[in-house]
Amino acid sequence: MNKTVSESIVLIKELCEKINNPACDVAICVPYTSLSTAVEMTKDSVIGVGAQNLHFCDSGAYTGEISADMLTEIGVSYVIIGHSERRQYYAETDETVNSKIKKALEKKLIPIVCVGESLEERESNKTFDLVKTQVVKALEGLSDEDMLKVVFAYEPIWAIGTGKTATSEQANEVCKFIRDCIEELYTKDIADKVIILYGGSMNAKNAEELLAQSDVDGGLIGGASLKAEDFSAIISFC
Repeated sequence: MNKTVSESIVLIKELCEKINNPACDVAICVPYTSLSTAVEMTKDSVIGVGAQNLHFCDSGAYTGEISADMLTEIGVSYVIIGHSERRQYYAETDETVNSKIKKALEKKLIPIVCVGESLEERESNKTFDLVKTQVVKALEGLSDEDMLKVVFAYEPIWAIGTGKTATSEQANEVCKFIRDCIEELYTKDIADKVIILYGGSMNAKNAEELLAQSDVDGGLIGGASLKAEDFSAIISFC
C-alpha cells in the first residue's frame, strides 16, 4: 500500500527511462488505483503490470474485492497470490490461494504465488514441511500446461519489511526445495522450467549474490522497488 496515482506516475516514468533492455522479464505490481495509469504508461516499454490480489469469483456481493475480468479488461498481465501479508492479515488460506490461481489461469493472468515461513516456524525446523504443504495445496488440480504458467516466490516472512535477508544459501536451499516439490508433483522438465523468485528484502546490495544462486530465478522486490535507481540496479544483475 504505497504510492498515490500522482506518486506512481513519477516512479513509473523514472522506471521506463531506466529500464530499456533487461535480460529478464520485469513487472510492477501497483495498487488498484494506479493500475490503469501503469498500463497506459508502460504500453510502449518492456515493463509489464500486475495486481497485488484478486478474487476467485467473477462477480458478486464481495464488497472491496476485485475480479480477474476487471484486471484483464484494463490490460493487467500478472497477479500476486497468497502474499504473506494477505495470509497473515486477511485470512488467506491455502484453499483460497488454489482457487485464485485457477481463476487467474482461466483468465490468462500470470499468477505469482507466494510461499514462506515465519521466524517461529523456521526456528522450530518447520520450514520445509510448511512450504511443501503450501506448494502442494496451491497446485491441487492444476495440469502440466497450467503449471508452466505459474511463477513461485519464496518469501520468508521473517525477512519481509524487517530489513533482514536470508543468506544466499538459505534462499537457494528453499527455492530448490520448491522446485523439488514441483518435480514430485509433475516432472523434472516442468520443474526446471518453472520460474522461482526470492522475495525476502532483496535490494541493490544483495541482489547480485542472491541472483547468482542456481535456483533463484529472479526477485519479488518490496521496498527497494519504490526507488527507481535501486530497482533498476537489481534488474541489471538478472
